[in-house]
Amino acid sequence: MLAAILFASINVSAQTIVPLDENAMYFTADELPDATVWLPAPPDTLSTQFVYDVTQYMWGKTQREDPQRAQQAIDNVVVDVAEMAEQFSVPFGMEISKEKTPAIFHVLYRGMFTARLAARKPKLAYQRMRPYVRFQEPTLIPEEEESLRNNGSYPSGHSIRGWAFALLLCEINPDAQDAILKLGYEWGQSRVIVGYHWQSDVDASRLLGSAVYARLHTNPLFLADMAAARKEFARLKAKK
Repeated sequence: MLAAILFASINVSAQTIVPLDENAMYFTADELPDATVWLPAPPDTLSTQFVYDVTQYMWGKTQREDPQRAQQAIDNVVVDVAEMAEQFSVPFGMEISKEKTPAIFHVLYRGMFTARLAARKPKLAYQRMRPYVRFQEPTLIPEEEESLRNNGSYPSGHSIRGWAFALLLCEINPDAQDAILKLGYEWGQSRVIVGYHWQSDVDASRLLGSAVYARLHTNPLFLADMAAARKEFARLKAKK
């Protein structure tokens, strides 16, 4: 039975991408590392760590003065896998899409959204106020300000997505690891620049994303999907 499941997972096609629901993920939220147990709580507002958060918030606003970096920060707001894949295709060195790289897209889809589940518990537990709310200042994404006003800031879901995406792609194409990780890192910093997250939110997200990435490697379905993705990459690379 397990062999049949693994075979089906390896032979995924563009038409069999799993729907976005928790049952399609490699693990449930309860099975993932619990950040409320092993990650520190968000910095207290009277702490030196919070002073650093504030200075990084100010740094983020200076980055908005650079049109290219400001636009990148806005572009990095996307959460759709296809849109993320389009941006990560550049450092990856190959177009990533449901149609052209179905196996790669499949493991990115399931892996990234599994990682995102890990943000649920700490967000609910801490309900940290976002920087733009605390300072009552505009962001680079005004259309999302109201909907995210009461959504916990710690950790950053966008940053977990970007970092998990980068780690998954590095495993598929390790030769491009530096360029991929650079974008994964910048993806998190973009959340500081647009004004939606503190630096400590982003830093915690990278640790949490890395912890989930390690947990993924205990799942046989993930291992099979990753093997299929690497096989697909090698085949497409050989055609170039």
